[in-house]
Amino acid sequence: MPTQNNSTTTADERLTLTVGGVSHSDWMRTSVVADFLTPAGQWQLDLGISGATLPAEVKAGARAVLSAGSDILMTGLIDDINHAVLRGQHVLNLSGRDEAAVLLDCSAPIFTAQEMTLQEVIARIVRPLGISKIDVRADSTTAPKKFSIQPGETAWSALQKAAEVSGLWPWISPDGTLVIGGPDYSAEPVASLVLNRDGTGNLLNLTKHTSIAGRYSEVTVLTQGHATTQHDGVRNYKGTSTDAGFSLYRPHIQVEGDTDTDEEATARARKLLSDSRLKALTITAVVRGVHTESGAAWIPGQRVAIKSAIHDIDGIYFLMGREIRGGRGMPLTTTLTFKEDGIWIPDAYPRSRHKKKGKKTTEYWTDWQDIK
Repeated sequence: MPTQNNSTTTADERLTLTVGGVSHSDWMRTSVVADFLTPAGQWQLDLGISGATLPAEVKAGARAVLSAGSDILMTGLIDDINHAVLRGQHVLNLSGRDEAAVLLDCSAPIFTAQEMTLQEVIARIVRPLGISKIDVRADSTTAPKKFSIQPGETAWSALQKAAEVSGLWPWISPDGTLVIGGPDYSAEPVASLVLNRDGTGNLLNLTKHTSIAGRYSEVTVLTQGHATTQHDGVRNYKGTSTDAGFSLYRPHIQVEGDTDTDEEATARARKLLSDSRLKALTITAVVRGVHTESGAAWIPGQRVAIKSAIHDIDGIYFLMGREIRGGRGMPLTTTLTFKEDGIWIPDAYPRSRHKKKGKKTTEYWTDWQDIK
């Protein structure tokens, strides 16, 4: 089994924030978090500016792109700028989130629609808030025959509700695209992580956590459908999903609304059951740097081979979340959170994505400088 090569260059590993034509990559402390189960990815960067001034382009609300080498890690806006003077030293703390932030913070446009496609519903929710790049990654989609947004409902809540009708999930890709769909479980693993019994390997540490908290053997969804101009309302839709591989009897019944068929109720039950199974296993690995052995940045959604005889682990797992930490005098490390492969969003059946992309080139700056 191949092992991860952690000998990437300093330039490749350097985190660079680009804002309005200026760039910076020399940080006192860095923290970058992205996780499928946390709607908005976030970053926090500290820098000292003794004897210097912050460029005018860098301000709260400015669009920012965070990258590692030629790989974009996150695209969004600067949320906060905190400027402190500590014993004569100027310290700036910059923090921001990805494009999902506006969907979390803002209310969705109020509307009631009938017989719309999922794509039309999504566009109507997010485009008034400036989200224009939308990618639906699923073989088929379903939208409710009637879809309503209540006053005060956040755009993210409305978006999630619309996506879950098809058993899908929304997230923001590193380049700022809103994705509605599920993972490509046919994709090849991007790396192999190994921890040997003698402590050697390419992992700094590895933790395995198993749990039955919130785990169900059977989920039943009871629901009803709205009346439309073509259909009467129905009050007795039902769907059930069972986990035959779970030996304990732990049933769960959930009552919901806005479902139009028994099949949609069953799809919702399957999603709730897979979410409960997702809680059963968590593998946390810490690696050096921010890139895989092939030079690609660690990004949620990748599949990775992990082997540790100590933990009785030998298989392929799904990368659910990633946290990057580092700074002056501290090693740059990435904490990877893995879940059981093929479980999260199992009904999306996304299109295969194996197209090769040309590498981009990027220059680096040790201080804020104009990009020519």
